[in-house]
Amino acid sequence: MATFLLIIIYVTFISLGLPDSSIGAAWPALHVDLGFDVGMQSLLSAVVSFGTVVASMFSARLINKFGTSLITACSTLLTALALLGFSFSSSLWWLLVLAIPLGFGAGAIDAALNNYVATHYKTFAMNCLHCFYGVGVTLTPYIFSFTLAGNNDWRGGFRVIFIIQIAIAILAFATLSVWTKVKAKEPEKDNFTPQTLSLKQMAKMRPVRVAWVVFFSTCALEFLCGTWGCTFLVKTKGVTESYAAALITLYYLGITLGRFLSGVISKKVSCGGILTIGFSMVAVGVVSFFFNLPPWLLGIGFLLIGLGNGPTFPNLTHVTPLIYGKERSQSIIGTQMAACNLGILFMYAVSGPLFQAISFKVFPYFALISFAVMVYAFMVYQRLLVKDGKSFYAWH
Repeated sequence: MATFLLIIIYVTFISLGLPDSSIGAAWPALHVDLGFDVGMQSLLSAVVSFGTVVASMFSARLINKFGTSLITACSTLLTALALLGFSFSSSLWWLLVLAIPLGFGAGAIDAALNNYVATHYKTFAMNCLHCFYGVGVTLTPYIFSFTLAGNNDWRGGFRVIFIIQIAIAILAFATLSVWTKVKAKEPEKDNFTPQTLSLKQMAKMRPVRVAWVVFFSTCALEFLCGTWGCTFLVKTKGVTESYAAALITLYYLGITLGRFLSGVISKKVSCGGILTIGFSMVAVGVVSFFFNLPPWLLGIGFLLIGLGNGPTFPNLTHVTPLIYGKERSQSIIGTQMAACNLGILFMYAVSGPLFQAISFKVFPYFALISFAVMVYAFMVYQRLLVKDGKSFYAWH
């Protein structure tokens, strides 16, 4: 029964990935069709991220009160309805309004399922969970590459994603009883009392603060590439919107493959070892942006960044209960999800106006700075854990 529940969780986590890459994939055609400046994507994405931050911060209270299963099902439905609304939107104001429930739903799903898998399953399961996120974010630009290739039909792309999303929401509601049965069958996995920590309490813990910086920067880099990657290729390399969407599919494929391979080798390679290998791949990918390479080679650069950065989020999340205890993990993971989305919010707020004012040629510098901050913060985090007798290089 626990395995069946894990499969349900995996399928549900696809719904987290589907919306994340939709705006970036649709934007080159969407902003032209509706007459927006290209930099308006930052404002729209910022609203989505703000909603996600708010939901993440309050997730521990909501989940501890209503349960992971119900919060997940309702949040999936909320994001599905928001995507449907996107397909009918004719103004920036409607998109901004719909971005709020899209962000709320994503934040709740992220915090709820990450903590549940971290506290109930092993490292391989956590990495596989994020593989299914990768399935969602990879599928979306692939869908848009077809709808945009026809007649720049970005509305059709959102409607296809809505159909998939609503089907997942129906599955989530139909299987609510499975969660109860698993809890009754394996009570030993829930033999702890969740603690709802305040933000002030968590902010006093230095390792928690440093972890926020790692999550902030890894997600800033991830969504910089996913959201602006298409437009970077279109504006600086002159490729078509459909070809750019296809190349960015490689990036999301890299995220998915990186997380799967991380899970496969997790029994033999430590969490720290996996992250070190990944950082090396990201370095190669980021450096490739500074050279005048053909578009397909830049696609390989995006692939390497996805491969290397993909395992960072699930591995750091999985060890959170080991570092701070299962009792406090839901609260701390909620703030880690918030830190991720603050990174996205910051990146959108800063990058969009600068891309608009200067050019997309500064895109590689944003990627480099995000990567450098991530690596430095991880090194500090590791040193703090060593002082406490723990280490990323000791956990599998």
